[in-house]
Amino acid sequence: MAKKAKDPEAIQTTEKPKESTQEDITIEKRLIALYQLQQIDSQIDKIRIVRGELPLEVQDLEDEIAGLETRITNYKDEVDSLKKQITDRQNAIKESETMIKKYEKQQENVRNNREYDSLSKEIEFQTLEIQLSEKRIKEFNEKLELISEEIEKSKEELKETTKELELKKGELKDIVAETEKEEDDLVANSKDNQKYIEDRLLTAYQRIRTNARNGLAVVQIERDACGGCFNKIPPQHQLDIRMHKKIIVCEYCGRILVDDKIAEIVNEQN
Repeated sequence: MAKKAKDPEAIQTTEKPKESTQEDITIEKRLIALYQLQQIDSQIDKIRIVRGELPLEVQDLEDEIAGLETRITNYKDEVDSLKKQITDRQNAIKESETMIKKYEKQQENVRNNREYDSLSKEIEFQTLEIQLSEKRIKEFNEKLELISEEIEKSKEELKETTKELELKKGELKDIVAETEKEEDDLVANSKDNQKYIEDRLLTAYQRIRTNARNGLAVVQIERDACGGCFNKIPPQHQLDIRMHKKIIVCEYCGRILVDDKIAEIVNEQN
């Protein structure tokens, strides 16, 4: 369950309530706020881990579908272009056939061999044009057949990918429905808790979290070692950490270190 962030001022119940600014907040209270913020953010991380790679998978499938739709559209445009070229070639054949008939008729009325030979060359040229057009039409039809096959393959692939997308979206929707309220509450609590941490410290916390593989920027000492990288902490540093007089980071991994007392206070508040 999402835990509401508590004001670090609440740990000293004997004090008279008063207005508090970031300057008034002691190092101990800042450590408490940091550790509590870490606990909240870790809970948010766990919720998002539960979703796993589903959001990315959904995005990949949506991109794949968009790509397939674009491919099919391009294929259809190419089909239209080929059909137009076939029609143009068919019309060219008809024109050549008309010209051949015209020239053959003119040959019947020629006055000399020169005119006859000239018409024969025209007939030969138009015949070659017909053969070329027929060859191009055959090539276009073969290409049309191949493209039609590709369109069918792409349509089938689009159908299967769409089904997979709907399944993934359903899974993601179910998971989000189960965790959305809790996550929203935790995010709100995280933001509320951040007001007790000065900007410089908050920026450092967020930077460490981003660079840390497990998202841990604030860790507890465990068996005299850093709870993040598990390197041993020198006794003097452990003593300084327990004094709560300054923010101390692990000299190996850079994480902010807290002792058992800070962890116990936060756990009691939660």
